[in-house]
Amino acid sequence: MTFPPHRTLSLAVTALCAALLSACVVSPPPPAPSAPPPQPEAASGSTAKPGWATRRYAVAAANPLATDAGRQVLAAGGSAVDAAIAVQMVLSLVEPQSSGIGGGAFLLHFNGTTTQAFDGRETAPAAATPALFLDASGQAMKFADAVVGGRSVGVPGAVAMLAQAHALHGKLPWAQLFQPAINLANQGFAISPRMAALLAADPHLKKDPVAAAYFYDAAGKPWPAGHVLRNPELAAVLQGIATRGPSALLRGEVGEAIARKVQGHPTNPGSLSTRDLATYRPLVREPLCFDYDTAPRPVRICGMPPPSSGAIAIGQILRMLDHTPARSLPLVQGQPGADWLHLYTEASRLAFADRGQYLGDPAFVQAPAGNWASLLAPAYLRSRAAQIDSSPTGQSIQFALPGQPGGTPLSYAPMPDQLEYGTSHISVVDTYGNAVAMTTTIEDAWGSRQMVNRGAGLAGGFLLNNQLTDFSFSPTGGDGRPVANRVEPGKRPRSSMSPTLVFDKATGQLLISGGSPGGALIIHFTAKTLYGMLHWGLNAQQAIDLPNFGSLNGPTLLEAGRFSPAVVQALKSRGHTVVEVPMASGLQAIARTPTGFFGGADPRREGVVLGD
Repeated sequence: MTFPPHRTLSLAVTALCAALLSACVVSPPPPAPSAPPPQPEAASGSTAKPGWATRRYAVAAANPLATDAGRQVLAAGGSAVDAAIAVQMVLSLVEPQSSGIGGGAFLLHFNGTTTQAFDGRETAPAAATPALFLDASGQAMKFADAVVGGRSVGVPGAVAMLAQAHALHGKLPWAQLFQPAINLANQGFAISPRMAALLAADPHLKKDPVAAAYFYDAAGKPWPAGHVLRNPELAAVLQGIATRGPSALLRGEVGEAIARKVQGHPTNPGSLSTRDLATYRPLVREPLCFDYDTAPRPVRICGMPPPSSGAIAIGQILRMLDHTPARSLPLVQGQPGADWLHLYTEASRLAFADRGQYLGDPAFVQAPAGNWASLLAPAYLRSRAAQIDSSPTGQSIQFALPGQPGGTPLSYAPMPDQLEYGTSHISVVDTYGNAVAMTTTIEDAWGSRQMVNRGAGLAGGFLLNNQLTDFSFSPTGGDGRPVANRVEPGKRPRSSMSPTLVFDKATGQLLISGGSPGGALIIHFTAKTLYGMLHWGLNAQQAIDLPNFGSLNGPTLLEAGRFSPAVVQALKSRGHTVVEVPMASGLQAIARTPTGFFGGADPRREGVVLGD
């Protein structure tokens, strides 16, 4: 593995630490959290969705206006990538709390024969240090203190990544894909109920003068659902990107405005510079794929490799469950039963222990045993699954320690428990045999609460991400070993985003495109949907509709109001600490059927599926 030159000293220090510690007893990870994390985005109600059947193409996205933009592109002969670009630009306008041109994204693309993984993850500025999120006393900052302002902003990567994917797989002209968003931004759109609910709930956004002038009325009250909001500033920026490509965002007057916004925050400035913006490069990676033969239909599942932890964690959970009685357990009255939930959450604890120990940007972090596939090796997962008590009254391990795939010495410290926040997901299949699964984010709801406006006299703008808070706030463990996901210059923070494509193993035919927002819970939302479709024979909508659940290597989390008292009590009798919380996933999935496609959208959010 070749590392950037600035990594030489850091690697030497890490190697020395590993050598000194190799003969020592490995210190345990931090204590398990006693309470669940706050949800990435607040719940805003539930609306039953019917599921949608289409014949030739389909697009699923989190807002009907965005979905329709993708449908228009597909109807005009566009590719799956073309549609994803149009969807993302409209989401920047109508769902700014979740994603946008000021954020990043991961995109999986299948062209009928080959799958590629496009990495548009944000990067840390060149001036960032491992102490970025430590306070004056050397302690990890409180999340709100870290996120609001310029400190948390990474270099936005979504637009540059989409341009790269379009150059390879686009069919319509780049500029044409921006027109739906430009028209909506100029003409105005009605604020959705979800956007209005999250706007009313946020205490920080109004502190930014640009955001306050756009999202709030003259009395400082947030605009309500149904209010028609226009964003001529965003329209102008999008027109620039449409004409000149991503350089219109990352260079020139817009790039200067971004850097000025970040560095000029009055109380919490960041270091992101115009050079950081100008030198950003998206990456094309090999997808992380694994065979899943124990489902009724053998499949191959593909996801993003590191810096995403999603595909590895999902693969570990699914494959560990195959070494338990889980595969013989049906749904109980249409829902996962207590016995199955016990096995699933135990596998989750083991997977999240490995995630916290090993996962990070592969340009900075060495994979255990030299290969990320070591975390999915059959013998390793068999040994991990052996820690699950599968007996009828088996007790929960409650908190798992990381394993040692390939016998690798633990040279990193486990990452302490830390908040992760929200995103949006897009799935597309086109008439040419192409498919996209794309998860896109500005991280927390409303990102860093910093809205960029060039100062040309137009109202509105776009929000910047707070993606750097996906790094570990604490750069080292208690024994001084570095945390794999610590802040370093130019590094991409670890992610849970899990865009997923599923293929028939025998024929290579695409079966499913799916994914979800939800911070670290993305892994569970996506795994639940896959399991429901592959094992329990559910269609996309039925699998999405299942109640949510999971564990981040702490309490057993159950979606509030969705499980019976008997299920909760059965889990508690097995030693689980059960916490019932709202779990506002935003799943989208499209599956192949004998007559075309069938798509589902999460009833917990506003998404729909459209096509022909």
